[in-house]
Amino acid sequence: MKPEGPPITPAGFAALRARYDHLLGKERPEIVEIVSWAAGNGDRSENGDYLYGRKRMREIDRELGYLARRMKKVRVIDPARQVERGKVFFGATVELADEDDERMVVTLVGDDEQDASQGRIGWSAPLTKALRGAAIGDLRTVRLPSGAKEWEVMTITYPEDRLP
Repeated sequence: MKPEGPPITPAGFAALRARYDHLLGKERPEIVEIVSWAAGNGDRSENGDYLYGRKRMREIDRELGYLARRMKKVRVIDPARQVERGKVFFGATVELADEDDERMVVTLVGDDEQDASQGRIGWSAPLTKALRGAAIGDLRTVRLPSGAKEWEVMTITYPEDRLP
């Protein structure tokens, strides 16, 4: 039985797929064309276009391999289909308040789609681990390098299900 992979939202998976398709269908063919043209120009040892093109092609191939493995491994979870909406699970948007009543809103997403500047916190982040399963009014302590910090869960929301 295959172990469950890391979670990702449908939008996050679509972004991985779009990046893979862009690299495979656009960038790589362009680089192959440049390398072919540069190889036909003679001495490859001092040919900048050839050397850069080969280097870039290796980078693209490495990223394509990573994306292919990642897309096979992840588990797509649609937060809009969450049944138990009174607790914090994958895909929840949570408003938190600290001891000084400073507010913060975070959305729990897959590690591949995290972006702290947008309030998107990865599934394996310490804050996310502390919040899992919490309900409104629960206090959760997060252990950070700067010390422990306590947060109260103020609101929990999920995207609306688009299907009937």
